[in-house]
Amino acid sequence: MTAHVAILMGVYNGAKFIEQQLDSFVSQTHQDWRLIASDDGSRDASASLITAFALEVPQTISIVQGPKAGVAVNFLSLLRDLEGDPDFVAFSDQDDVWLPEKLERAIAALSSFSPDQPMLLGTASYIVDDELNNKVRSPRFNRLPSFRNALVQSVAGGNTMLLNRAGWQLAKAAAAEALAVGGPFTHDWWLYQVISGAGGKVVRDEQPSLLYRQHGENLFGTNIGWMASALRLKQVLDGQLKEWCAQNTKALMESAHRLTPENREILNGFASMSGLRPGARLQKFRHLGLYRQGRASQKIVEVAAYLGRI
Repeated sequence: MTAHVAILMGVYNGAKFIEQQLDSFVSQTHQDWRLIASDDGSRDASASLITAFALEVPQTISIVQGPKAGVAVNFLSLLRDLEGDPDFVAFSDQDDVWLPEKLERAIAALSSFSPDQPMLLGTASYIVDDELNNKVRSPRFNRLPSFRNALVQSVAGGNTMLLNRAGWQLAKAAAAEALAVGGPFTHDWWLYQVISGAGGKVVRDEQPSLLYRQHGENLFGTNIGWMASALRLKQVLDGQLKEWCAQNTKALMESAHRLTPENREILNGFASMSGLRPGARLQKFRHLGLYRQGRASQKIVEVAAYLGRI
């Protein structure tokens, strides 16, 4: 008996590229999956394309109406409302192309651990343009995933993530709590925080699992090169990073009882930093052991801590 995967896809005006994403599901070497797509108010042919796809494949395809409150809320609503008992839950964007062994490889990686432990796997990806050309590998992350990293950085894109049964059950319960206060900034960053914070295991596979398409309609961009570092610094100085962290922290606090005692203490320490003087903020940041992947990124986040922009 093969493992059953529920694929949760957020959809909003995705007709231009969505057929290629759907076709990549069909090309998976692991075929025991179902798709639940949440259309968040599309004004194009997205829903009709998914409906036509459902008539062509043997898998179960469902379309639900999204809450129309942004990407993160859409995905968390999918999690909160998930029915049945899938072995694994995967997350999909509407404009990528999955590589054929994406599901098979991810399932194999998580199946080697205890099914009772919440698990999250995220992978690297290939960054491509509109036409799936100019392929560039996403940056490698050399430090191990942990809650201390999760508070200030996401370890992988949600489009690469897979949760085991214990992981999605934890995330499902926490999603209802986070949605009660408006949700986090992004669903993938929040998933990393919840799973690692609750003592689950987070694994990053450095082998890319998909083609991550970059185009004019992308909500978030890549994390490559000096331009990305310059953008992160601008986000710090403009106060965006502080807003994102505050939104994540607010959502995470609703699920603080699910965290380990050590990680609750770290979360409370992180939340208290804003009331300190600049030098004390940086000292607290370092005392908590918070870190981002990469030396340049770490320097930027320490500047953010000193300036009170986190």
